[in-house]
Amino acid sequence: MEKNNRGKFASKLGVILASAGSAVGLGNIWRFPTEAGENGGAAFILIYICCIILFGLPVMIAEFMIGRNTNADASTAFKKLAPGKIQWHWIGPLGVVAGMMIFSFYSVVAGWTLNYTVQAGLNRFNHMAGNGTENVFGNYFSNFIADPIWPTIYLTAFILLTHYVVAKGIEKGIERFSKIMMPTLFILLLVLAGFALTTQGAAEGLSFLFKPDFSKINSDVILSAMGQAFFSLSIGLGCLCTYASYFRPNVNLTKTAISVAGIDTFVAIVSGLIIFPAVFSVPGMEPSEGPSLVFVALPNIFRIVFADYPIVAYILPFLFYFLLVLASLTSTISMHELVTAYLHERHHISRQKATYIVTTVCLVFGILCSLSLGSGSVLNIGGMSLFDLFDYLTAKWMLPLGGLFIALFTGWQLERKIIWEELTNKGQLSFYGFKVFMFLMKFVAPVGILLIFLDQLNILSFS
Repeated sequence: MEKNNRGKFASKLGVILASAGSAVGLGNIWRFPTEAGENGGAAFILIYICCIILFGLPVMIAEFMIGRNTNADASTAFKKLAPGKIQWHWIGPLGVVAGMMIFSFYSVVAGWTLNYTVQAGLNRFNHMAGNGTENVFGNYFSNFIADPIWPTIYLTAFILLTHYVVAKGIEKGIERFSKIMMPTLFILLLVLAGFALTTQGAAEGLSFLFKPDFSKINSDVILSAMGQAFFSLSIGLGCLCTYASYFRPNVNLTKTAISVAGIDTFVAIVSGLIIFPAVFSVPGMEPSEGPSLVFVALPNIFRIVFADYPIVAYILPFLFYFLLVLASLTSTISMHELVTAYLHERHHISRQKATYIVTTVCLVFGILCSLSLGSGSVLNIGGMSLFDLFDYLTAKWMLPLGGLFIALFTGWQLERKIIWEELTNKGQLSFYGFKVFMFLMKFVAPVGILLIFLDQLNILSFS
């Protein structure tokens, strides 16, 4: 029996799929195309891949090392590795609080994807377009998120689904469902991309994604790419650290990190293959439509592009929004597990009770975040809705700080012996880039994260 009744991932495939599931989410399928569309397409993608290699991978490996070495939740891990040095002990709790906040407002958006899946399944988008006004989808989205009832119902259903998976435990819950959800997600991605590549805008979409215009690269594009790399990989939150605490000793951390980053990048680029060919197939539609693209523009784009194929026009929206539901679920599971593990191990609450506590608290905050988007809502702080406030605090403060201090902790505090043993599985594996890895952790990653942090706070000003 594992200490504290801790589970373990049963297979290396389970390790990779669960970790990839933690990283893959709305950041890949919703935020990545938005960022790429607003920052020049292929040029942005090249910078993004470089940022994954230089910054994302090293910090991900660091989280894996910290988690597996301590066999503890993200909060307890830093106390074990730096006993008596309280300046490092707050890193874990910061991630736990951030995880609970993100889970709360993220589930609101996940509830939207669940609603859109239902609407697409009932073929209501085509009916709305046939009977509605010119801005029918924009009006529908605005009215839906302002409604106090239906968004609450959908986010509740989504959170309860997340609860069900986490309550099953590591092997029978998270690992088993990851082995089902991630392959399903990949299949849906490829099917949707295949349909998108048959559209009239396929050639233009491919050119936008893979033919870089280097004149578009500037400091803003670089910082956007860096920010997207950290956001997409879920770095600085502690989810990957917690997952790594369930790794077995024979897991190759470097190969696992490369696999997870590769899967994460693959999902992001294929998402672009789905969206941009469709966008370029509709005259007047631009790839820089912004965050409203997925919920306002795409339902109409799918309808117009496949107007001559009614069955395809019905199936594709359903498959796309179901894909978003799966991607959201893989991420919320890791956030739920982050907080559940903290309560279970740090405060010695039974895992079952901890799971219910996390679900209840996040459900309450999720409902409040949803209600704050209604017109005339009193749930505003400092002129921001509770939803926007949670997003602002986590994205611009808590995650960058978490990532920065994980990099500094690994580069400057963590014993070199521990790092070497984790990278080589105590000498059983070869690792030839140790000095490069340490240089990245001590200097490159902290500077990169600090620049993102300053840029998001508008402290940096670029022309």
